Amino acid sequence: MSASAHPRQAERADVRTEVLIAGLVLLALYNLGLALFMVVSPHSFFTSIGPFGDYNRHYLGDLATYGAAIGAGCAVALRRASWRVPVLAISTLQFALHTINHLVDIDAAHPAWTGYFDFFSLLVTTLALAWLTVLALGRSAERDALTGSGR
Repeated sequence: MSASAHPRQAERADVRTEVLIAGLVLLALYNLGLALFMVVSPHSFFTSIGPFGDYNRHYLGDLATYGAAIGAGCAVALRRASWRVPVLAISTLQFALHTINHLVDIDAAHPAWTGYFDFFSLLVTTLALAWLTVLALGRSAERDALTGSGR
């Protein structure tokens, strides 16, 4: 049956797509914004957001490239639906690993509260990304069912 035969289902699918798009926009802006901050003002980034260990401008530049790549992938996924699941899955994995790293070093930040804040904010973001990934998987399965292009 077509989506038009079930207007409520089509409406829910549209809302899920809008939520997915909004999530990708936020993820792209977050990653590209942080990457830009790290490149333009690495010491300010270090003192305000990443006060772990010793300052190293080169490693902050390296880290900026990862964020820029994920942000660019999210931007492409806004136009190419086939990119959404892979980009969100990789982003979720990256955030999960980043969260674990912050848990390991939770007491190493200065001031100490930033270690806890970073860990919990990363954890919440990881969970939100996992949810968006599941949402994208569902949308992908719906598209495949409608077009008959399942694997």
